[in-house]
Amino acid sequence: MRIKSIIAVLLLLCLRSMSGQGAYLLVPMDNNQTNHLKAYGIAYWALQKGNTLEWLLNYRGGSFLIPFFDEIQQECILRGVRTEIIPDASRLQILDEIARPDINMDVIKMEKAPKIAVYAPVDKQPWDDAVIMALDYAEIPYDRIYDGEVIEGKLKNYDWLHLHHEDFTGQYGRFYKTFNHMIWYQKQVADNEAMAAKYGFSKVSKMKLYVALTIKSYVAEGGFLFAMCSGADSFDIALAARNVDICAQMYDGDPIDPDANQKLDFTQTLAFQNFKLIDDPLEYEFSTIDATDSRHIAQNQDYFTLFEYSAKWDPIPTMLCQNHTQIIKGFMGQTTAFIKDYVKPSVLIMGENKSLNEARYIHGEYGKGTWTFYGGHDPEDYSHLVGDDPTDLSLHPNSPGYRLILNNVLFPAAKKKKQKT
Repeated sequence: MRIKSIIAVLLLLCLRSMSGQGAYLLVPMDNNQTNHLKAYGIAYWALQKGNTLEWLLNYRGGSFLIPFFDEIQQECILRGVRTEIIPDASRLQILDEIARPDINMDVIKMEKAPKIAVYAPVDKQPWDDAVIMALDYAEIPYDRIYDGEVIEGKLKNYDWLHLHHEDFTGQYGRFYKTFNHMIWYQKQVADNEAMAAKYGFSKVSKMKLYVALTIKSYVAEGGFLFAMCSGADSFDIALAARNVDICAQMYDGDPIDPDANQKLDFTQTLAFQNFKLIDDPLEYEFSTIDATDSRHIAQNQDYFTLFEYSAKWDPIPTMLCQNHTQIIKGFMGQTTAFIKDYVKPSVLIMGENKSLNEARYIHGEYGKGTWTFYGGHDPEDYSHLVGDDPTDLSLHPNSPGYRLILNNVLFPAAKKKKQKT
């Protein structure tokens, strides 16, 4: 025991000595990392403390370099995140290797923790949201906002916005056929109608359209938007249908426009074009964008592949695709994947199942900002259903599917111009 105590004291003295000489914490993000998801939280926490981080694109799975301080090292230990302490000379060697023109790596500086918002109702819904679970598990702080805050102009206070499992078309997720008798569904309708009335909208669909247009303007002004599952396609559908009634009578009290499909305006959308609305208002599907009903594949064969980009020439998609594997397990949702035939040519497809003609992970720019859409509901629950228990992320600390979410969370912290070292 005495020998172990002496070793511990010597190690502590060594660490403090290295700190004084300019040591760094390397947070590896390859297969050696014990908890990838918590590592993103460490990066965010270090930014909050005023540190400048270096995101090493394509180096050991997209590792982070953080100036060494005892407090940061202790936090890593508490959260179960593996780190490697390296002197400044070793850091410079790593940066020299990354700078080689024949190496597909780069360095992006991160200087400020982004202000995070999640667009989601205050009341708990009978389904869970993967982004909320990822943020909670990684211990990244966020504010929950909803229609009232958006209408009141509070989006300007945030750098990054996630759209919770949402229906921007005003059809309440098309849950009517199966769940209209449930108390939670009836409360959702009542709450939305009350909110619409409070802000002077004659219909919930008109309020949701106003919210969608406001979010679109938020992106144009430099915001970062991330959406999963139905939050992605219903957003674009609402934008395309801004001048046409696409809600059946059970949703808004009057019939759908019989010529709705002919009146869609695809110049208003961010990601999708030429899709058709699903005519049956009782069908659990919004449009032909989603691949859920047309795909035929066994769960054990359901994967999608991330594209590899040039870190030096395409740092943005490289950041968003950082991972310890390029093969990601597929997972279902109300919107599982986007049929590529309906994805605009200007959209960057970052993850796909080529054999199924599916885009799973897509990205684009609009105005001064960017948006990213990710198909599926929960990367670690293949067919998550309404009422199922939430996923315990402590059982999936190295989930590559969840890593894509957290890449997006940190994305606004990165300086987009390549840094010279």
